[in-house]
Amino acid sequence: MTPAGRFAPSPSGVLHVGNLRTAILAWLFARSTGRRFLMRVEDLDRARAGAEAEQLRDLAAIGVDWDGGIVRQTDREHLYAAAIDRLTAAGLTYECFCTRREIHEAPSAPHAPQGAYPGTCRNLSDAERASRRAVRPAAVRLRAAATSATVQDVLHGGFTGVVDDFVLRRNDGVTAYNLAVVVDDAAQGIDQVVRGDDLLPSTPRQAYLASLLHIPVPEYAHVPLVVNADGARLAKRDGAVTLADLAAAGVPVEQVRDALLVSLGLPAGPLDRALKVFDPASLPREPWVWPGLGLPGA
Repeated sequence: MTPAGRFAPSPSGVLHVGNLRTAILAWLFARSTGRRFLMRVEDLDRARAGAEAEQLRDLAAIGVDWDGGIVRQTDREHLYAAAIDRLTAAGLTYECFCTRREIHEAPSAPHAPQGAYPGTCRNLSDAERASRRAVRPAAVRLRAAATSATVQDVLHGGFTGVVDDFVLRRNDGVTAYNLAVVVDDAAQGIDQVVRGDDLLPSTPRQAYLASLLHIPVPEYAHVPLVVNADGARLAKRDGAVTLADLAAAGVPVEQVRDALLVSLGLPAGPLDRALKVFDPASLPREPWVWPGLGLPGA
């Protein structure tokens, strides 16, 4: 397969301007390097009726196009199950019966990184697992042999983060994000991942999992977020932050697109203009504070 980049929204609601800015960047990274650009809907959890159609419509409105059809995670459970089966056959998984509260209150394992799963269920006996299974269903965790991993990022350079016995399948049967994203990217031939830098801390876990599955680790570029005046991640509560909100305030989609491009140091207008001069080395490294550039609330 021709190498590809992608954008992979979760259909839990309408995309806000921060999501749209990241989508533009993912498109520019892929198109500027001759990659295909794919669209994947990460709908394993929290899908809202109608959200997918709204998101795709808004992406098209700002000029983001994609190659091929839409891939949805809910159609790919067989791939996730096969990956977990491979890890289990290699002795790299175990059942976990801990609640969130139990994990939070458990003492950390000696020498474990801060925030790592303490390993409560790692060495349960068969009898203990059977007893706990009768009380609550089990999640499936990775039996990790590392406590950290390092990834290379186009914007951040080398980044080392925690690797622990993270969840592969939740106890409600839903595949966890860290497994699904690794399997999906490999299956789609995606070798470039551009996404918000709030996801950088989880990336070493994904790279480590890819190595266990003998999957090539993609090129990563974690881009700055759009934040509110308090420096917090942008959210619906911050006012006119979606194309629909801004249209209701009299701001056409072209003005929103142009504001996003200018915030990245790129020329306004159709995305093809920005593509001609796009250079990742020139991108800002700091979050962009919303609202800005003359848009409502600025």
